[in-house]
Amino acid sequence: MMRRGSTEDGDGRATGARKTGMASVVKTLRAAATEAAVAVDGEVFREAMSRIGAAVHIVTTAGAAGRAGATMTAVTSVSDAPPTLLVCINRNGRLNTVLRANGVFCVNTLVSGDEDLAGVFAGKGGLDHEARFAHGNWSLGALGTPMLAGARAVLECRVSEVSEVGSHTVVFGRVEAVHLGRRRSALLYLDRGYRVLPHIETAD
Repeated sequence: MMRRGSTEDGDGRATGARKTGMASVVKTLRAAATEAAVAVDGEVFREAMSRIGAAVHIVTTAGAAGRAGATMTAVTSVSDAPPTLLVCINRNGRLNTVLRANGVFCVNTLVSGDEDLAGVFAGKGGLDHEARFAHGNWSLGALGTPMLAGARAVLECRVSEVSEVGSHTVVFGRVEAVHLGRRRSALLYLDRGYRVLPHIETAD
């Protein structure tokens, strides 16, 4: 009986050793993957992202904290139930501070011909945020946020969640109103420049 018991104890120790060994391998692989990710050069990453075309938007906010707006491409859908999107905002920018304080924002999707306006809201000319609204035709939406006339689409959002990631703030917004404009040629940003995607009429 003692011999059998000793054999079982040996098997238990062997199994434990194998599990420990596997855990160590997994830990090493994860560490290597993390190190590889950290090792990616920021300039190379930015170059890669510049090769990915994206729609151009002006994200605006207004409220007790004031009015602000900026051009950005980091806007994406999250869910349609409930309708939710996210925007990524530079943590050091005024839009980040004002938008979070107001708790509401609006995504205005630009069209061909809006290149100059996009430049203004990207900071070209050095205008402060309030002065930027002298350019373009703006009105207030249901949430009190500035809406751009002629935009391809306008989505009014209420902030539902905020997360800090690196140099940016990720703001999730519950979409509370949608305004659809004409299907005009879209304005994209690709290879560090504005590009136009022509609208093609379809049967449907």
